Order: sequence, then structure tokens, then C-alpha cells
Amino acid sequence: MAQFKLVISDNKGKSITQELKDRSAQPMLGAKIGDVVDASIVGIAGGKIRITGGSDKSGTPMRSDVHGGVKKYVLLSRGVGLKTAEEGSRVRKLIRGNMVTEEIYQLNCMLVEGKLPEKEAEKEKEMQPEAAPEQKKK
Repeated sequence: MAQFKLVISDNKGKSITQELKDRSAQPMLGAKIGDVVDASIVGIAGGKIRITGGSDKSGTPMRSDVHGGVKKYVLLSRGVGLKTAEEGSRVRKLIRGNMVTEEIYQLNCMLVEGKLPEKEAEKEKEMQPEAAPEQKKK
């Protein structure tokens, strides 16, 4: 059974996290990095999200130029999966492919259309005026 942690961000810097399990996660299986998916599976009516990356349970990152859903060692000089490297150096690193499979733990997405739903706590803060802080007694 597929289970993902979906992190959806918008262009303003806000993000939300959704947990997808079993049937709600099925539409994401087989999608690739860069695909645009309907956002109704996470509760955003009329919205669309683009898959931008992700990682598996061991923390191995997904990379868009590695095809399929496999793990493989790739010779990298820059980009996803490689921290800063010296000019001209190349390192062989373990990378996961660009296809979403059941081994994926976290999916990073960007909101293309629609609006992120506000969290319940944020709505309550806006409704209640802030109380004055109390002074500490000695």
C-alpha cells in the first residue's frame, strides 16, 4: 500500500503538509517529476500541482534526469543529490529515479493553480485579538 507525505508550496513561500494513504495515494503512483496533477486529491478544489522532487525512506533524493523508479549510482558534478563540489570534480552518488513508486516517502510539489487552504490555527488567531502579556511575579 502506498503512503506519501506530500509537501505543497506556493510561490509566496507558504507550504502545507498532507498525508496520503492507500486509495488517495494511487493517482500519484507512476507520475514523474515535472508532471502536473489535479490537486483535488489533497483537498484543493480546482487546483493543480506540479511534482518538483522527493525522497525515499532512507533519504535518497529523486532526480529528474534519472529515468524510472530505480535507485542507481550516478556520476554527478552538480545539482540535486550533491552538496557543493569543487570546480571540475565529480562524485558517484546514490540517486532515485524520477518516477513516483511505493518506495517514495516524501513528495515535494509546487502549486500551479488554485490557493492553499488556510490552517485552522491561523483562522482562529485572526479571529481572536491578542491579549496583553502578563508581567511575571517575583
